[in-house]
Amino acid sequence: MKKSSIGILLLGAASLIVILVAATRLLRVVAAQPHSTQPHLNRSQASLGPVAKGDGAQVRIVRFASNAIAAPPFLLPDLNGQMISTAEWHGKVVLLNFWATWCEPCREEIPELIDLANRYKDRLQIVAVSMDDASPNEVRQFATQFGINYSIVMGSREIVSEYGGVPALPTSFVIGPDGRVVQKHVGLYPTEVYETEIRALLGLPVNATVETFQDKGQIFLKNATELPGVDLKNLSEDQKKAALKLLNAHGCDCGCRLTLAQCRINDTACPISRKEAGEIVKQVRSAHSPPDQATTR
Repeated sequence: MKKSSIGILLLGAASLIVILVAATRLLRVVAAQPHSTQPHLNRSQASLGPVAKGDGAQVRIVRFASNAIAAPPFLLPDLNGQMISTAEWHGKVVLLNFWATWCEPCREEIPELIDLANRYKDRLQIVAVSMDDASPNEVRQFATQFGINYSIVMGSREIVSEYGGVPALPTSFVIGPDGRVVQKHVGLYPTEVYETEIRALLGLPVNATVETFQDKGQIFLKNATELPGVDLKNLSEDQKKAALKLLNAHGCDCGCRLTLAQCRINDTACPISRKEAGEIVKQVRSAHSPPDQATTR
């Protein structure tokens, strides 16, 4: 064999080794990277999730508020002029879904809601609250185009305020047959989450364990016992209740159009709500302090 041929073969072998080494390193790098099997979901404390058992089996858990309060009442016409009343919800599971036509995650979950409405019919009522600035007629055209088969009402600041604020779209409140709000989901969730909750509330068989949690602001801010950046530690229980009531009643001056409590929850970095909330706590502490303590300040 000629020297030139031997040189070519050796060069080719060396190149092959370099390629194999590089490929091995690349595979190691890829294998070391974390993998996600599903898109990110906003999950509240009461979301449905697997819990591993000792034998390797998976048990799903669904959580409902143990101190659930009655759904704030309203009476509004839907897009077809039919009155929607919370008084007529008794005995049904209700999904109160805050959404908008321009909201992409909202659009994504529409087929899932349509499917649930079809399959559970008279035992489930879905009421969508449109947060659009568009006219009811434009929302009606959108609903027709997407084949929406559940009720839609136009939203307002009053409804949002009654339900403690809507931090993002979509936001869905889950209401049991007794008319009490047992859960709130912010963001896009899989159909199985809602269906498991619906079936559990209707007393139907579910492949899940039902647990309860204490609502401390996860559903309604007025149930909150703590707020980010607000020092309530040195208040008595009565003082704390008075402070939280005021924080849920006073609007923040930062332009967010939320109450101080809502702003602290949704924007923990807001310096205005932090300062104003601190002032309210000071006022409550002074107003409820014994005379001998108040005069020494």
